Amino acid sequence: MHFPSYGKLKFFVASVTFVVLLTWLFLIVGNLENGRSLLLSPCLVEQSMPRYLERDTLELRMREVVEENQQLHLQLSQAQGVATKAQDRNYSNQQWVASADAGPEDGENMAEEPSNQGGNHSDCVHRPMVEKCELIHVACVCAGHNTSRDVVTLVKSILFHRRNPLHFHFITDMVAHQILSSLFRSWMVPSIEVSFYDADELKSEVAWIPNKHYSGIYGLMKLTLTKALPSDLTKVIVLDTDITFATDIAELWAIFWRFADKQAIGLVENQSDWYLGNLWKNHKPWPALGRGFNTGVILLLLEQLRRIGWEQMWRLTAERELMSMLSTSLADQDIFNAVIKQNPALVHQLPCFWNVQLSDHTRSEQCYTEVSDLKVIHWNSPKKLRVKNKHVEFFRNLYLTFLEYDGNLLRRELFGCPSQPSSESIRLQDALEELDEDDQCYDFRRERIMVHRIHLYFLQYEYAPTEDDADVTLVAQLSIDRLQMLEAICNHWEGPISLALYMSDAEAQQFLRYVLASEVLKNRKNVGYHIVYKEGQFYPVNLLRNMALRHANTPYIFLADVDFLPMYGLYPYLRKSIVQLDMAHSKKALVVPAFETLRYRLSFPKSKAELLSMLDVGTLYTFRYHVWTKGHAPTNYAKWRTATTPYKVEWEADFEPYVVVRRDCPEYDQRFVGFGWNKVSHIMELDAQEYDLVVLPNAFMIHMPHAPSFDISKFRSSSSYRYCLTMLKDEFHQDLSRKYGSSALKYLTAERNI
Repeated sequence: MHFPSYGKLKFFVASVTFVVLLTWLFLIVGNLENGRSLLLSPCLVEQSMPRYLERDTLELRMREVVEENQQLHLQLSQAQGVATKAQDRNYSNQQWVASADAGPEDGENMAEEPSNQGGNHSDCVHRPMVEKCELIHVACVCAGHNTSRDVVTLVKSILFHRRNPLHFHFITDMVAHQILSSLFRSWMVPSIEVSFYDADELKSEVAWIPNKHYSGIYGLMKLTLTKALPSDLTKVIVLDTDITFATDIAELWAIFWRFADKQAIGLVENQSDWYLGNLWKNHKPWPALGRGFNTGVILLLLEQLRRIGWEQMWRLTAERELMSMLSTSLADQDIFNAVIKQNPALVHQLPCFWNVQLSDHTRSEQCYTEVSDLKVIHWNSPKKLRVKNKHVEFFRNLYLTFLEYDGNLLRRELFGCPSQPSSESIRLQDALEELDEDDQCYDFRRERIMVHRIHLYFLQYEYAPTEDDADVTLVAQLSIDRLQMLEAICNHWEGPISLALYMSDAEAQQFLRYVLASEVLKNRKNVGYHIVYKEGQFYPVNLLRNMALRHANTPYIFLADVDFLPMYGLYPYLRKSIVQLDMAHSKKALVVPAFETLRYRLSFPKSKAELLSMLDVGTLYTFRYHVWTKGHAPTNYAKWRTATTPYKVEWEADFEPYVVVRRDCPEYDQRFVGFGWNKVSHIMELDAQEYDLVVLPNAFMIHMPHAPSFDISKFRSSSSYRYCLTMLKDEFHQDLSRKYGSSALKYLTAERNI
């Protein structure tokens, strides 16, 4: 056999090495441009990097290439072997590229999912990728206060894992629309779009279907999505609100590429025996294919459904089955299954880890070998967290993690994905740029423009307007350390209440548990609880007051503080006074005299006469007489002792009474945070708008003792805090003068004469 010379052999090996390196470089560039993980093994793509090529893995593969080429140089004497290896490797790379470039149809068999019966593990197969900035659409039906609260936890679990822009589509009633629109507007999460669709306009589509399910008419709304959602929307992931994601939703979105020609609905098999009809004697479920499918998680290929006439298809099926079934038991799920029974080609069966159903007596444990394999957890039982499952503690903890997770942390940007900032974000950014970061009072000024995340009507709220248009709402704000006052206030005040609560996500859940455990609070439906989530360094007291004020639903409001107990019967007394003093046609602020006790256990006075007796013996005092006399001195307590009719008082510097006014009164100035001048500034503006201050002769409220707040401690201990408060007061005076002209100069004069 003839062997080439050593020089030629060396040149041959160098050429092969260059070809191999050039091939790898070509693939790397292609990956970076197209965002596709062609260099990774299918296992690595599926298990570790569902969408993007990770830098560390890329570097690892490059090191492997270098090591391989070093081995080539060590085998100079085996020229034929080197050439063979090079050819094999190039062939392998070509095959990888070919499989990766295959379209949905070409890759259909390669991307086939494992059976539901076998758990979460599958052979290593190549899966189509989701583009880096591809917009993912998610739809939910959400109605009422409780469901609105549930959907927030679902959204948190999605946002926690997501790396794509999202567009949420909510089918809502009026209540959920108000709550969720306010929440997302104040949340300001980048790369998120939200659209709302009026459920009332869709009710006629499904109202004719009798339904026994606890979800009521809203449980049938998913049938209408081809009509409700925009006509140019081609596909959407549809979710129940009792869903928790344990993975990136983009992995679910990618499954659309695996649909065969006729498939239009992606579903997980039902994990209970419901559709087998053997749960009890004479149990007759709706028709279904095998065990049927659960509709808690649905992939809807909308363009395909519209093409085949989905609306007519499900209507005709429902009409036919209702002739014998009379009503649905599982709402939309019964009708989806009946349609699929007649048209099996419509369904693309998803692996069951995409909808692990935790209702009692299910086969959900067959979906996974380890709980870490899970993708989506579905609490589809009326018992929710109390279901029976050997891993329920793990599931519960995962759910509670997102329930109490700080939503502010989910405001992270998606780098590399362009997004259109909201008008609120632009306004906030412009306002921040106008601030001087070297200003000693920068933190105070920043607090004024901060946008806090808000969840309105956190609990069930019901209110029916009175016929006399003289109803009044008690308005107050609080943090979690004042929760103990709520039961007492509800016992003293039977009218509507609007409360703004400053809390973290975890504290909001603690508050929820507190209310549900209270016999007094859980039965009161005319209390509006509005959560303002914690952010920043200060307690935003006037922002909280404004939040509670804006969402009072009565013509009049009683501006109080949560550590005061109103006298028994104050609510009907105020309503009567509103009519007698003709507040509908005059600008009056009715002053409710304030008192205090230093005793934690107080036999609350049942009348003015009893209060005066307690005042005389020292059980009660006029409010803050010993530390801040000016705050309430203009009330003229001496005159109040003998007064039998309302009397007018004049404004004086630092006057800060608790008043009843029309709901259209000026709001509190939000530059004042924490302790100091937050109520004083508001009363000053009422006076500037020529409100008459009228003291009610038979009304009173009593301040109950509590530990000093953190903010008053900061005021007392920090000279910088006190300096900035003085600066804010001066700026408020200047703004008041610009707003109300020369008549407002009296406030500045009064302040300087103190």
